[in-house]
Amino acid sequence: MALISRDEAATLERCMAVGGVAVFPADTVYGLACDPEAKEAVDRIYAMKGRPPVKPSAVLVFQLELALAALPELGTRTRMAVETLLPGALTLLLPNPARRFPLACGPDPATVGLRVPALPPALEALGGVRWPILQTSANASGGADARRLEDVPAPIREAADLLLDGGELPGTPSTVVDLRRFEVDGGWSVVREGAVSAVVVGDALQGVL
Repeated sequence: MALISRDEAATLERCMAVGGVAVFPADTVYGLACDPEAKEAVDRIYAMKGRPPVKPSAVLVFQLELALAALPELGTRTRMAVETLLPGALTLLLPNPARRFPLACGPDPATVGLRVPALPPALEALGGVRWPILQTSANASGGADARRLEDVPAPIREAADLLLDGGELPGTPSTVVDLRRFEVDGGWSVVREGAVSAVVVGDALQGVL
């Protein structure tokens, strides 16, 4: 049974369009979302979390083809790696020579973190959202990740413009994989192991090399 309706997904898109901040369910943990080009909304998210502005956030796109279209400078081998690994519970650190989504990139605009979640049936309506979002976990900076909406700290829920309840999530954050050298020499590394093991990532990338 779907927990997120198409109407709720459309409301999330409208919230992003007007510069709002939402709490939403992903395939891993609950996240905070806003338009990655809306500076006021990005500043609000960082203030809500108590997150230092020098820390980057991910850009989450619900459709893989839209994610690839948003980063047309990706090389052929890197693009193949992205297509192999995503959708999935991964954040991919990618080269960003055009300095796209600068508000999400923190002090290193030449790197962008990309998420395309693998949505379970209960959340599949979110797959219709075409708006890219700046995404970070819906917790106080350094705090525990939220598995349920009620696990999101009350001050964050109260400060958000929209709350979407997707039920209980797996609760393990995405694995962060650095692919910035992949185009040049096939190099990659796991920066943070989370929902997907390094072994699974390595096996998948072996087919690309």
